[in-house]
Amino acid sequence: MLDINDLRVFEKVAAHRSFSAAARALELPKSSVSRSIARLETELGTRLLQRTTREVVLTEAGTLLRARCVDILASIGDAIDLVGGFASAPRGLLRVSAGLGFGVHVLSLVLPRFLERYPGIEVSLRLGNRSLDLVGDGIDVAIQMGPLADSQLIATRLGTMERFLCAAPAYLERRGIPCTIEELRDHDRIETPGDGGRPRSWVFVNEIGETVRFEEKPRLSTNDTVTIHRLMVNGGGIGVLSGFICVPDLREGRLVRLLPEWKMPALEVSIVFPSGRALSRTVRAFIDFLKHSPDMGKLWLDSGLYA
Repeated sequence: MLDINDLRVFEKVAAHRSFSAAARALELPKSSVSRSIARLETELGTRLLQRTTREVVLTEAGTLLRARCVDILASIGDAIDLVGGFASAPRGLLRVSAGLGFGVHVLSLVLPRFLERYPGIEVSLRLGNRSLDLVGDGIDVAIQMGPLADSQLIATRLGTMERFLCAAPAYLERRGIPCTIEELRDHDRIETPGDGGRPRSWVFVNEIGETVRFEEKPRLSTNDTVTIHRLMVNGGGIGVLSGFICVPDLREGRLVRLLPEWKMPALEVSIVFPSGRALSRTVRAFIDFLKHSPDMGKLWLDSGLYA
């Protein structure tokens, strides 16, 4: 009969591609990890892992098992958390993923208040701009801006974020202020790379609904919006920033909004989670807190005030 603890050990070895690293993560002797894998392979009658000189490699059977194993372990954890929640306040580890800019400018403000309200919850915050496999990477919830591409995820809308075309006064004094969209071609554009390395388009809409798409190769590109923000404040060029990043700079004069007669389509901001996973009380508490937090409400309002 399969031992659920052996499945936990296998998932950790598969995630780390190492018996030693898995043993450290589980705080177990390496010999215990090896015995767990041996028991599991004997019970299933197939080899799950191949050892090489550099790492542990999943066999085809191991790859299939890991895909199911993550869901199984998550479901067990959710069930325990859900049942335990009937007798206590939300508690346990909450794994959250978000873009670096949102983490720095928004979650750094919101999370201290969330942790104060729920002293039994611990948060592991993973920040970055690459797409994550929420199930495979063990993420409970993620903050996503823009359309939802993964149909295996469920989204709860948090709000709508305005975006602004802007530049620093020092840059505009040096290069001049563009008065039309076409004049942007004479300026240094800062942007994140588009799909396949192609330039990312800027879409503008005016009051009567006319839409103009601007596409020009950026002079400077980086996949980090926090770095783009600093480059712009330091006079590196013209770029587009979400309101939660740039509104304080616009108000205090560190950045200047350009072409105010043209708006850029706002971004939907959502909190997403795997569709096949029951929501624990901890996850529900986090979602409800974000949706009703005064700080989050002020975030959308602040952006709109400068629209």
